[in-house]
Amino acid sequence: QFLELCTRLTEEHPEVIPFLSGRHQKASPDFLASAELRNVLARCLARVRARRNKVYVYINELCTVLKAHTLRRKLPLAAAPPAPLPPPPSAPQPSPEPGSTTTATTATTPRPPGGSKRQIRYLENLLRVYTGEIRRLQERELDLAELDSEDSTYLQESRLKRKMMRIFQRLCELKQCSSLTGRVIEQRIAYRGTRYPEVNRRIERFINRPEAFPDYTDILKVIQKASARHSLGLARRQMESMAQDAFREVGNRLQERRHLDLVYNFGSHLTDQYRPGTDPALVDPALAKRLRKNRTVALTRLDDVISHYAQLQDESEEEERGRKRAAR
Repeated sequence: QFLELCTRLTEEHPEVIPFLSGRHQKASPDFLASAELRNVLARCLARVRARRNKVYVYINELCTVLKAHTLRRKLPLAAAPPAPLPPPPSAPQPSPEPGSTTTATTATTPRPPGGSKRQIRYLENLLRVYTGEIRRLQERELDLAELDSEDSTYLQESRLKRKMMRIFQRLCELKQCSSLTGRVIEQRIAYRGTRYPEVNRRIERFINRPEAFPDYTDILKVIQKASARHSLGLARRQMESMAQDAFREVGNRLQERRHLDLVYNFGSHLTDQYRPGTDPALVDPALAKRLRKNRTVALTRLDDVISHYAQLQDESEEEERGRKRAAR
């Protein structure tokens, strides 16, 4: 159903559907038969039907999920580098004097980069053991007395997951492959919100740092540095207006990216049997209307909060500059 709908909406770019089909063919069979893929497809299908002008956005989201579950081909171990050619004949060396000892030099072959099959097999088995232990912890009941314990089920699960991340990083090093998993949170955000390329580049570089979620002051400082570095001659009010617009846009895009990453990755194997058709809002129009209304109210209030604190920061900086001028 998704392909049929997208084929009609992307007729001007016929190469999109074959690309999506290729991603689907490369995905692992276990994922293609999973409830997770059905949930993602149902969500993307509903969104395309609601907002057809965003069809390429939702196709990209589906491609990202399929890429994260692509079958990994086993990389062959790197072959030893070819032996160097013998040097050209030179002048004959003098023969050693009688009684002197000669040592034969043996050419040592450099060890190929990457890890051995034994190391890789050991770490992969360790990942499987940790996966089984995490499943067992998730199935345990957690009572109230255990909440204050330093060794509760949640803390044990968290420690195991951190260990699995370190093992995964080491496996990527041994296999000489990228550690990127295809998660939405790893995608780079492009920013073109101003008409100054220098400002756009600095803001884009700033917001794509790991664990970055800037506030209004951070964006304003980035714009001020770009103006000073490239002699743009931007006025104070102009930079503040640009910072407010950039802060809103960047904040919304970072929040949307984190939300999508949470939707795709949050959960447990205990919820794999969930089916989208069991949503009560699908059979209760009043509930669906109430949920849509609540979402509209939430987005409006969030925008009001962002505007309020941006204005407060602006006023506090004006007062600070006024005190400095009075002091001078």
